[in-house]
Amino acid sequence: MTTPAGQPLILHRYPRRKNETLQAFDAADEYLIEHVAELSLPAGARVLIINDHFGALSCWASQQGYDTIQVSDSVVAQQATVQNLAANALPSIVQLTSLEPLPERIDVVLLRIPKSSRMLSWQLQQLAAITDSSIPVIAAAKAKEIHTSTLNQFERQLGNTVTSLAKKKARLVFCTPRDDKPELIDQLHTFDVPDYAMTLANFPNVFSAQKLDIAAYLMLPHIPSEPGLKRIVDLGCGNGVLALQAARNNPNAFIHAVDESHMAVASAQRNLLAHHIAPTRFECEARDCLSEFAHHDVDLVMCNPPFHQQQAITDHIAWQMFCDAKRVLTNHGRLLVIGNRHLGYHAKLKRLFGNVSVIASNKKFVILQAVHAQH
Repeated sequence: MTTPAGQPLILHRYPRRKNETLQAFDAADEYLIEHVAELSLPAGARVLIINDHFGALSCWASQQGYDTIQVSDSVVAQQATVQNLAANALPSIVQLTSLEPLPERIDVVLLRIPKSSRMLSWQLQQLAAITDSSIPVIAAAKAKEIHTSTLNQFERQLGNTVTSLAKKKARLVFCTPRDDKPELIDQLHTFDVPDYAMTLANFPNVFSAQKLDIAAYLMLPHIPSEPGLKRIVDLGCGNGVLALQAARNNPNAFIHAVDESHMAVASAQRNLLAHHIAPTRFECEARDCLSEFAHHDVDLVMCNPPFHQQQAITDHIAWQMFCDAKRVLTNHGRLLVIGNRHLGYHAKLKRLFGNVSVIASNKKFVILQAVHAQH
């Protein structure tokens, strides 16, 4: 990437892959950087960057000598930023998770508009509490992702809002926050799963935060209940519904709930405790799949892999999950996977484990099992 001042930036997606075909920045990043460069912010200006995908905005801000604070719900985005800063020999920045309080003194806000309307609502509420009309909020996304409803959210929750012309299929949103401080609305959503006597709480950025997704519902009755299961991992745990059922089915097992979303991990932690699973029986962790996972004695890994990263459709996260699962499973340990039938996970699992079996299926989803048979 070349900045408006002609300075090069080396940027990579994370995790790094051989023969990567996707860029670590897009036209919305470029458009946002071009606009902010024209503002001629003073050196040391305090720039708050929210939802930076792979650190392009944060690296540019650090390169300009700004006091940069990044807020992200994604462990992968945070790690990508750290690696890209290092690759360009740039100063480190402050990184906050999506659940930490925003800093009170800032000069400008740069926001990549999230896919989730509920997440956007959460973030606009947070910004309304710390900004006023002297602090510009500049948001960016692909033009097709900025709807009238998106602009109405900015107008209603933050302040006067206008948009730019589209450029390379990207668009900017300019918002001037109101000076009044609205009362914060609780963004924690709960719903019941009566068949399993569950009430699940979900922070805004959790997948299917307002109802139990179909895949999880199909998976629940197929979670094993066996005395020999001592360590179970819910990989990509979301709100922790599978981890919760696994803990109920296997009272002597230790449960690991893992997700790259800080809000997902916080939701899982909350839900396990709310359903009286003893805190000594589980651990909820925000991490990139099972990288640097300390255990290699796992009896069961359950996962419902995502098939996109940011806006890009990809199967590399599923492959990483499968490889990580194989690495941590004990001999004859099992990987239980649910996914859309058309994704062809059975071929990947057969290639990696040498075996795969169908546990259940319907017209849309299939549950597959692979056994780690060490030789």
